[in-house]
Amino acid sequence: MLFNSFAFAIFFIVVTLLYFLLPHKSRWWWLLAASCFFYMFFKPEFILILAFTIVIDYYAGILIAQQTEKSRKRRYLIMSLIANIGILAVFKYYNFINGNITGLATLVGMKNPIPYLDMVLPIGLSFHTFQAMSYTIEVYRGKQQAERHFGIYSLYVMFYPQLVAGPIERPQNMLHQFHERHKFNYPDFASGMRLIGWGLFKKVVIADRLAGITDPIFTNPQQYSAVALLMGSIFFSFQIFCDFSGYSDIAIGTGRVMGFKLMRNFDRPYSAGSVDEFWKRWHISLSTWFKDYLYIPLGGNRVSVSRRYVNLVIVFMLSGLWHGANWTFIIWGALHSMFVVVGGITRDARNKITRVIGLDKIGWLNANIEKLTTFLLVSVAWVFFRANGVGKALSIFKRMGGIFTELAAIGKDGKLLAGKYLANVQVSTIMWSIVCIGFMETVHYVQGKGSINALISRQPLAVRWAVYYFFAFCILYFGVFEKREFIYFQF
Repeated sequence: MLFNSFAFAIFFIVVTLLYFLLPHKSRWWWLLAASCFFYMFFKPEFILILAFTIVIDYYAGILIAQQTEKSRKRRYLIMSLIANIGILAVFKYYNFINGNITGLATLVGMKNPIPYLDMVLPIGLSFHTFQAMSYTIEVYRGKQQAERHFGIYSLYVMFYPQLVAGPIERPQNMLHQFHERHKFNYPDFASGMRLIGWGLFKKVVIADRLAGITDPIFTNPQQYSAVALLMGSIFFSFQIFCDFSGYSDIAIGTGRVMGFKLMRNFDRPYSAGSVDEFWKRWHISLSTWFKDYLYIPLGGNRVSVSRRYVNLVIVFMLSGLWHGANWTFIIWGALHSMFVVVGGITRDARNKITRVIGLDKIGWLNANIEKLTTFLLVSVAWVFFRANGVGKALSIFKRMGGIFTELAAIGKDGKLLAGKYLANVQVSTIMWSIVCIGFMETVHYVQGKGSINALISRQPLAVRWAVYYFFAFCILYFGVFEKREFIYFQF
């Protein structure tokens, strides 16, 4: 069930109303039943995979908690991790690994006897697998007590707002909330609905409209000029942000309406002054997951500088692989690791150059140069993330090599948006997209100064409702309602 659908609007109203009408002791099973229905709306049989991992991890948590010997605790933890990673490996990586084996075998004149499997990737598999793994790891570390209520634990894994695309929650934040009694709270309801509205605006007004530009460009890049490819790459940077952060906003807002506090997943990532800072603002629940469960166990910042850089490369490449079974995602992760490592190595030299030329004395200019540079580096990496193969990504960069020649020709003709350089992309669509992005970035600028929620809630009733009607009008009138899935559903 898509957040940007009429079916979800009805579902959300019914589930929320009955949640508050039911007695506290009955709410867990109602939310669990609603979550099962929500997930089965996509493909019913995939619920069996979730049920399998839930049973394994539920009993693994109890067995880990019952042991006094660390070796026994570790044994049950490993069993749980093997079950989770095994399912992820089979459904998400089997054909990718097998395809690479076939390629290597062909190079040496051999034939790969291992067959391909005709499988569909269960929606959100990587998300709820990582959330389940965090539970058994935290129980093993002694930071979370084993949950004895099977229904509550099942709800922790399956809570519908964040089931298929996060945020990837930790048990310390969520499990106790399912035991707590939540009374209807108007401030939570109002701020939650505002967040849902903002998420819908980003998804249907910005992201899905940009998709109409970026999809044809990335599908057939050979048909587009360097100008169009550059524009498509920049637009995709905003598209994926609006699409994914829009989902997170709706998920967090939906939970907040019922009194649940989900973790923040985005914090104005394109305001970052470095790629390292970008990852502290982008998909926060995933980046902190890799930090806590992989980077720190590998040594974190306690090891030598060279070893720390190696660890960063490992983490980023595995993060890329987490996103998809394709070399494009691995390269995407490798590029981010290179940006972070090179940024760390050159930090002192860059700071010295900044001081020598006096740029450090013009703080606003220096900060904006850093933000623009970071955005461009991230946008370069997004090309690999979006392209339908490594070859197409490389061809996009190759065609972009003619950008200065085309810009010179446009300048000479005096036509900034010459039709022959934008191919089939309508100028009106481009301009409207730029206006929407500009509006969003203005909101982000205001957010950087203080809470938008608090600002709106302080306004008179007439002003608040004028804002609500404005967003409702924009969503209904300018939104693209084509039942387009969220990009991160495929992960």
